[in-house]
Amino acid sequence: MADDFLVALILAGGRSSRMGRDKALIPVAGVPLLRRVVEAAGSCCQQVYVLTPWPERYQAVGGSYNLLMETNPGQGPMVALATGLSQIDCVWLLLLACDLPQLQPDILRGWKEQLTLVPPSHLAMIPRHGSRWEPLCGFYRHQALESLQEFMATVGRSLQRWLDQVPVTPISVGTVESQMLLNCNTPEDLRAIASEGTSANL
Repeated sequence: MADDFLVALILAGGRSSRMGRDKALIPVAGVPLLRRVVEAAGSCCQQVYVLTPWPERYQAVGGSYNLLMETNPGQGPMVALATGLSQIDCVWLLLLACDLPQLQPDILRGWKEQLTLVPPSHLAMIPRHGSRWEPLCGFYRHQALESLQEFMATVGRSLQRWLDQVPVTPISVGTVESQMLLNCNTPEDLRAIASEGTSANL
């Protein structure tokens, strides 16, 4: 696969209001949460981008990534995804939230290998857990940008609703994958992860 076949875009533009502090910078097993996500993304992507309205805040996080300025922050992940797709040259984009401490590189690499099997008409390949998509750990074709922009202009900014209306290849989610997709929004979430004895010890 060409180097630009798959690139990663990590969203780090949230206010972390429920956490009470910038969760991207919280150390998990001694490593800032954002760096953990950067390193997991880098295991399957040659290029990793971090989209944020505060690039100066994350310049020293560590790891190999490029910072992109989020010029219209606070508008939700669909707007952020469209912003990234408009600035990044790729075939597929792996979209990740910055608060996924239990990402497993081997699972991400396995999902990457499935991209060549996705029908050309499908705009995304996304984990589906029950009746809901997991859009902040999913793969989007670059050509999805036009559909996203049209949806935002006419319907709204819900990735769940957009995914329900366009052709998508679902990724089946088992127990291991479900655990990997848990994000950290609150101090209680972080304590729960630590109490489970995972690799994300606090």
